Amino acid sequence: MREPRATTVGRLTKRSDFVAAASGRRFHTERMTVQGLLRDDRNDSRSPDDGLRIGLTVTKRVGHATERNRIKRRLRTACRTVGLDYAGIRADIVVIGRRDILAADYGVLIDDLRRALRVVTKPKTARPEGRPTPSSPLNGERRGHSHAQ
Repeated sequence: MREPRATTVGRLTKRSDFVAAASGRRFHTERMTVQGLLRDDRNDSRSPDDGLRIGLTVTKRVGHATERNRIKRRLRTACRTVGLDYAGIRADIVVIGRRDILAADYGVLIDDLRRALRVVTKPKTARPEGRPTPSSPLNGERRGHSHAQ
């Protein structure tokens, strides 16, 4: 039997939650940047059955207050729609809105958010034992740029 599906999406309200989500995975489009971090609720005071929490931010560089508010309203509606599919996942998501949201079709916003949530809520995969972790080259040069003459 399936687990009961969460029916609501929570909100991020504290700055520390926004900053923590910024350390997770990222997904970029010309309309938005989405940052997400899977939560480990074992030592959190909130109830462990808390699901997805989403926070929205639109910087002042985007435009005047009325434009920023319209961007946030469009994002809020899209997050409500898409977020229900991921409501059971314990993750904190931050959506940073861009000006192109104003002109974008609502269906495009939904598609962008679905792709973004799929990427940022994906659990980290364990590295195979024999494979080393990627690191910078030993000689300090950038990868793919050999300057040997």
